[in-house]
Amino acid sequence: MGKGLRIMGQLTELVAEDDHRLGAWRADAAGSPLGRIVVVQEIFGVNSHIRAVCDRVAAQGFTALAPALFDRQQPGYESGYSPDEVAQSRSLMAGYNWDLGLKDVEAARRELAKEGPVAVIGFCAGGSIAWQASTQPGYRAAVCFYGGRVLKTADFANACPVQMHFGRQDQGIPVDQVGSFAAARPDIEVHLYDAGHGFNCDQRAAYDEISARLAMERTITFLKAAFAAT
Repeated sequence: MGKGLRIMGQLTELVAEDDHRLGAWRADAAGSPLGRIVVVQEIFGVNSHIRAVCDRVAAQGFTALAPALFDRQQPGYESGYSPDEVAQSRSLMAGYNWDLGLKDVEAARRELAKEGPVAVIGFCAGGSIAWQASTQPGYRAAVCFYGGRVLKTADFANACPVQMHFGRQDQGIPVDQVGSFAAARPDIEVHLYDAGHGFNCDQRAAYDEISARLAMERTITFLKAAFAAT
């Protein structure tokens, strides 16, 4: 994803409710947007992949805003996917404060809400955060890609429609547990793909083009319907 995509976004700054200042990548749709979306990063920061996600979302007619969730620990952090970079990102994630992260996501939501209704989409750790955000007021919809903590919180009471995407070959998220979650939560739209963890990212070895394309088509359709609902 992102190959041949025109760069539409730019860096900006957000302020959380505790006055923490954090960076963000914002990509605006051409013309009047269909809606506004907070994009929540993987453990690799607001890197080129997440920026490309924002730009692609903007190309589909939505305004996208990705807060830099590691700015409280290491401002401006972003990485690729080499073994050393993965280890460093996991180390940052080990010390991550999920409650403060939700405040940073809320800062992005508040910024976008000045302009109209807002949804949230997250990947990996960001998928878990998007699920948690869906329990808070102010979102029109939430989309979660392979969020591992989701399966431990099936009792969360989401306040908006939720769509989820998982890979059958994900070594960290057992497919039988995804099935149990889907059975326990028939109100949530859960999709499974013949792919592994991180299948949406074309910079990772796990990238699966067919699955990524289908998941994003489903995501865009879901979001359009959510923003169109009154």
